[in-house]
Amino acid sequence: MLHIDKQFEDSIIKELKNDNLVIFGGAGLSRSSGYVDWATLLSGMASKLGLTIDNGTDLVSLAQYYSNENGRQGLNEAIIEQFDKNAEENSTLNILASLPISVYWTTNYDSLIEDTLRKNKKKTDIKIDQSQLKYFKTNRDVVIYKMHGDKDHPDNAVITRDDYESYNKTRPLFTTNLKGQLIEKTFLFIGFSFEDPNLEQIFRRVRTDLITDAPKNHYCFFKEIDKELYLNKEGIYDDFKYTEDKISQALRIKDLKRYGINTLLVDEYEDITKILARIHTKYKLGNIFISGSAEEYGDFEKEAAQELMHNLSKRLIKNEYDIITGFGVGVGSFVINGVLDEIYSKGNDIEDRLIMRPFPQKSSGGKVLKQLWTDYRKNMISLAGISIFMFGNKTDSTGEIVEANGMIEEFNIAKEQDSFIIPIATTGYVSRIIMDEIKNDLSKYWYLKESITILENEKDNDKIINEVIKIINRLRIDL
Repeated sequence: MLHIDKQFEDSIIKELKNDNLVIFGGAGLSRSSGYVDWATLLSGMASKLGLTIDNGTDLVSLAQYYSNENGRQGLNEAIIEQFDKNAEENSTLNILASLPISVYWTTNYDSLIEDTLRKNKKKTDIKIDQSQLKYFKTNRDVVIYKMHGDKDHPDNAVITRDDYESYNKTRPLFTTNLKGQLIEKTFLFIGFSFEDPNLEQIFRRVRTDLITDAPKNHYCFFKEIDKELYLNKEGIYDDFKYTEDKISQALRIKDLKRYGINTLLVDEYEDITKILARIHTKYKLGNIFISGSAEEYGDFEKEAAQELMHNLSKRLIKNEYDIITGFGVGVGSFVINGVLDEIYSKGNDIEDRLIMRPFPQKSSGGKVLKQLWTDYRKNMISLAGISIFMFGNKTDSTGEIVEANGMIEEFNIAKEQDSFIIPIATTGYVSRIIMDEIKNDLSKYWYLKESITILENEKDNDKIINEVIKIINRLRIDL
């Protein structure tokens, strides 16, 4: 059963909106992509030393013992062998990569984080050596701090006791930078065991330097101790070991709280992905795509139609929603004017509240114009959690009024991307066609059931707008 913590979700969404969330990825983040954790990486070396690895093994010391006996090269080769291979798709990272997260920290040697971000069209700035900290990559979307090094530079990877003991001499700027961000930003630790001696020392320093019992809130995930894993071959539970591990986990959780790190327990590691998917959905609810085009306004007087579009976007902005528009003919300019009216009256910055994507007017990049428009539509709608459809007509080559096929395409893309769809069918044309389809599958569009009559028939602008706001608020509460 998925445990829902709304306070956690609200906190993460708030930090996302403020560009104040940092992801700290540990080995567990990469495990589902086929990479090994630290214990597995060192298991072969432990065997060569005549040792076995269990939950209590000091892995840093084990790596040092192996280096003492056999030299550093064996460790380097293990890093290259285990992490320089093709990775499987990582659904957790795919979700993170689609969110506005501009900083990642990791102790992992693999390139999974940066590879996933690049696949999601994010420009990365990777810091492996502290000399790179002075450089700033222009137009970067994300900076990734690989504080323990990288698989392509195994000689410099942090893995042995010597490496850890000399860390503050060889990489002091990483420590300083991380300390500052832990004080200022909110961290979400994923796949991290908190057994890293460097991190524990940094947490202590932050707590000491702040001289307060109320540090910045951070979050992490732990898998809850599962009693079924303590069932032996004879079908008998090892109650002593189970109780011991439960107590140990509870004490660890309480201790992390001293550093402001709040723990979310999950039944299965897959639940982390589900929780992040919920956050992704709820975050996108704050972004609303308005689709529409109109050479004529049907049953609406021209002035009333323009007022509807203007006041709808103005009210959405006033209610703290952000607007995405593609400048649809006869619609886009009035949507934009409504946004500007509200933003300028409050003295806010337009760039934070309005995303405008005028369509290209000629082919480029080897793509025909129609494909470029489709790509633009997919990109715009991917940013939104809610899509509102109004009117939907255009003139064809003969001057006849016809359905706007671009708006139909936007509806289909919105369905593919699981956007919550709100057709203001009373405006007619494509918006009414969309409503007819929705009424055939109301189980999928459950959030519209109570609003269909108004959306289909109402001509009073205020009542239409109030109903749209009510639908959106209903989604935010019920999800």
